[in-house]
Amino acid sequence: MAKSPDLSEGVLSEIIEMALSDHVPFDTIRKLHGVTPDQVKVIMRSNLKAGSYRTWRKRVRDFGDRRAVYK
Repeated sequence: MAKSPDLSEGVLSEIIEMALSDHVPFDTIRKLHGVTPDQVKVIMRSNLKAGSYRTWRKRVRDFGDRRAVYK
């Protein structure tokens, strides 16, 4: 599994906010912060409650199944 990068609290907060948004793809997060989708998942897992993380992952998967370009 990807290692969570060492980031400031402000950057972590911005990445989490972007990842929770249904309008920001993983590519945008990578371009702005140099964080891969696997690293975003590690960040989300370590900063969200377990149930919130599972809900987020399900939403990302469900949207990805319905739309060709998502996250």
